Amino acid sequence: MPVDIDPFHAIAISRLAHRLGVEGRSIIHMEFGQPSTGAPAPAIAAAHRILDTDGMGYWESPLLKARIAAHYGEAHGVSVDPERVILTCGASPAFVLALSCLFAPGARVALARPGYVAYRNTLKALHIVPVELACGEAERFQITAAAIERLDPAPDGLIVASPANPTGTIIPPEELRAIAAVCERRGIALVSDEIYHGLSYTLPADTLLKHKADALIVNSFSKYYSMAGWRLGWLVVPDALIDKARARMGNLFLTPPSLAQHAGLVAFDCRDELEGHVVTYRRNRALMLEALPAMGLRRIAPPDGAFYIYADVGHLTRDSLSFCEALLRDTGVATAPGVDFDPVDGHGFMRFSFAVSTDRVEDAIARMTPWFAGRPALA
Repeated sequence: MPVDIDPFHAIAISRLAHRLGVEGRSIIHMEFGQPSTGAPAPAIAAAHRILDTDGMGYWESPLLKARIAAHYGEAHGVSVDPERVILTCGASPAFVLALSCLFAPGARVALARPGYVAYRNTLKALHIVPVELACGEAERFQITAAAIERLDPAPDGLIVASPANPTGTIIPPEELRAIAAVCERRGIALVSDEIYHGLSYTLPADTLLKHKADALIVNSFSKYYSMAGWRLGWLVVPDALIDKARARMGNLFLTPPSLAQHAGLVAFDCRDELEGHVVTYRRNRALMLEALPAMGLRRIAPPDGAFYIYADVGHLTRDSLSFCEALLRDTGVATAPGVDFDPVDGHGFMRFSFAVSTDRVEDAIARMTPWFAGRPALA
């Protein structure tokens, strides 16, 4: 029987935001985790050249696979054979490949709550049972080795995300090593979401490959490389799963867009431009961390990386979806309701994305400050 999956409520907020924009309202989009900047200029120039000279077609770029594999050696000191790199149409198909390669229907896979809404729903769509672990302030909103050790029975798999969505928290290297050790000892397969690598402000973000060689690694050009609309990502698999992953990619998705692969190869080495975006995010993060406590939002998950702030608004609402809708209608600032990321406790949380220009962040703060000041506390 088909299974029902929950809606992605931030999409409804975004639809409302765009409708209000069409009506002439000034809207600041902080609801989605996507950079407001475009692909690096040299990547766009390369795409223009390809459009003029290449008819394109179904294709998997060996040069891009090799460049991604080399990155793991350069950034993390980990050797990866290019054949272990499966190019995908963004991170979402990479997750489908990873989960379907590892788990049969009925398998149990653990993940953090709060966590990215699509983890839970993709698991459910594949008839895999999500085992959500409540991660609050005491755990810095992240999975811990101790929590995995306590699970009885052991799950078949574990999804980790560092930096995480919606919180931006990073698992420290020593904790990531401990998680890998527990999973190795208990026979738990690991899938690591690393799409926010490159966006770190406090702790370093290790690849899980440093600690568990057979982990499956999901990554994407959407975040650090500012190429969300190009739909390009990758999955790193161990040797034993290469054929399974390639068969699934070919049958379910064929190949990623050829144009995106050409552009991605160039984007990989546009570090000066890309690091300029990180400077902007760092500035925006500082502005938000200064402004939100002054608005009364003092309980915030540690935003070590990514471009999110996950804030507790439980003193103001028990319905984060309606709360975010009211904020949008009253101020034009679109945000994401916490219930997307945590169906149990997320009714009292909201997520801000600061992947917009600094002037947009400053404008959003100016609009939200009086709005929050006028909200009565719950009894």
